[in-house]
Amino acid sequence: MLKLLGHLGVVLCTLGGYVALGGHLAVLNQPFEFVIIFGTGMMAFLVANSVPLVKHCLKDMGSIYKKPKYNKDSYLELLSMLYTIFRMARTKGWLALEQHIEEPQTSDIFQKFPGFYGDHHAMTFFTDYLRIISLGSENPYELEALMDEELDTMTEERSHTSHAIQTLADGLPALGIVAAVLGVIKTMGAITEPPEVLGHLIGGALVGTFLGVWLSYGWVAPIANAIKERNDSEMKYYQCIKVCIMAFLQGAAPQVAVEFGRKTLLHGTQPSFAEVEEATQAVSIPT
Repeated sequence: MLKLLGHLGVVLCTLGGYVALGGHLAVLNQPFEFVIIFGTGMMAFLVANSVPLVKHCLKDMGSIYKKPKYNKDSYLELLSMLYTIFRMARTKGWLALEQHIEEPQTSDIFQKFPGFYGDHHAMTFFTDYLRIISLGSENPYELEALMDEELDTMTEERSHTSHAIQTLADGLPALGIVAAVLGVIKTMGAITEPPEVLGHLIGGALVGTFLGVWLSYGWVAPIANAIKERNDSEMKYYQCIKVCIMAFLQGAAPQVAVEFGRKTLLHGTQPSFAEVEEATQAVSIPT
């Protein structure tokens, strides 16, 4: 809702301010200027990016109008799940977790945490590292290096969509100049016309510069930044898992390990120490 309100505000503030200054909206009605600028920009966007990336861009553009994927309740559930796994590993050993690791979709433990259970990528990320640990690779430094490498790859992959859309935004002002130059060329072809006709043609040409800058900074660039912000915030979910695993492998008690993860969360989604303690005490460890 906030982003839709922002889009509406961009239109109202721009056009409202223009009308308040005495401008006429009819002058801004230059559909072919829009075709030259935005149409050319979109065609260049298709040339520069692969089909899968274009599809991801469309998906990410739609996602910015939805609620954040992870909130405080999501992290409270995640920390409770991690606590359960760590408690079971500490009391019964990694062998007791083998079935849950190998077949997470049928695990009665993971099914108790529906948000995590329904997140295929996060569950795969977590169980892959549990599998590595259960196979005997418990060196925290080697495992941390591997996790950092994977997280860097995930971050880079997620940044492709925002980067592609930001590149489009960066090119729109230049395409606005292209449209303006073409308008000037058209005007020069009518140089013998009376001043009122030339004024209309010159005004139409300048609309190209306006549209290029306005579309870039008022629309496309903010969308690219919103996608980047959303993707960065979602990566915190994976970083929290990593920190908790590392703390547990280095000898921290399950309650302390999840506290390490809690401290890495953004304040807007970070549950309090008391909330985490209450949630972890409420979970039942399988017998």
